[in-house]
Amino acid sequence: MAGVLADSEVPAWWQGLGLPGLIDLHVHFLPERMERRVWHHFRHGGPLMGGGWPITYDWPVERRVDRLRELGVRTFPALAYAHKPDMAADLNAWTLDFARRTPGCLPSATFYPEPGVAAYVRRALDGGARIFKVHLQVGGFDPRAAELEEVWGLLAEAGVPVVVHASSVPVPGGFVGAEPVGAVLRRHPSLRVVIAHLGMPEYDPFFELAARYERVALDTTMAFTDFSEKGMPFPSRLRPALLDLGLAGKVVLGSDFPTIPYAYAHQLGALARLDLGDAWLRAVCWDNGSAMV
Repeated sequence: MAGVLADSEVPAWWQGLGLPGLIDLHVHFLPERMERRVWHHFRHGGPLMGGGWPITYDWPVERRVDRLRELGVRTFPALAYAHKPDMAADLNAWTLDFARRTPGCLPSATFYPEPGVAAYVRRALDGGARIFKVHLQVGGFDPRAAELEEVWGLLAEAGVPVVVHASSVPVPGGFVGAEPVGAVLRRHPSLRVVIAHLGMPEYDPFFELAARYERVALDTTMAFTDFSEKGMPFPSRLRPALLDLGLAGKVVLGSDFPTIPYAYAHQLGALARLDLGDAWLRAVCWDNGSAMV
């Protein structure tokens, strides 16, 4: 399947694969004030960002939603994540409301280890949340925290995916690496975890988790792009595992839209140039995400 170079070419690309569109499980929309602060960090860098990078889609929210529709992204979340106590419940109210008023947006929620966390996670599930996000690097918390034990059990029972940023990208910090998440999975092996960014740069141990646990998957966010390959190249030894995991439903499309330093199309082109076959692309860009949410 030929690659794609520009956003305007994306619909023809997925149509050529015989798909009805794209399902992207790693998209961000945030309350305006929070979004401005996050984008400032992305642009200017800092202790959690390293050197930072430009934001290609630094646009008003309506224009960003329109661009996803133009691209043919049929399903996407508004992933928000809490980095301190007393903010997750309010973020959940915002993301759930955003999904209600935004066609195609998957209701999403987050959590943080704090008193009352199980109660507001339960409320989010009752309110329709179908995907969760936590960021262990930015949040700086241990997923093994006692306050989260009930939460992981609730999410395992509900079967909803949890997108977990658990690796040391863009810079090391927090309780990152495969061991903290692996410890949670040992206690809750039916938990549906989606490891963000394929776990880069710690690819190997996160691939091992995906192979070991039936409901653990990886998302492609920023992986294989020119930007990531410069500093965190994907190891060629894992190509067979990447192929097998994708065909087994364990790799899903993620992009990090809008906070990416290149066009959305480049993520798809990076997947296509792996030359893993049309069946793999169909699985990653639609089938696997559809089965998950």
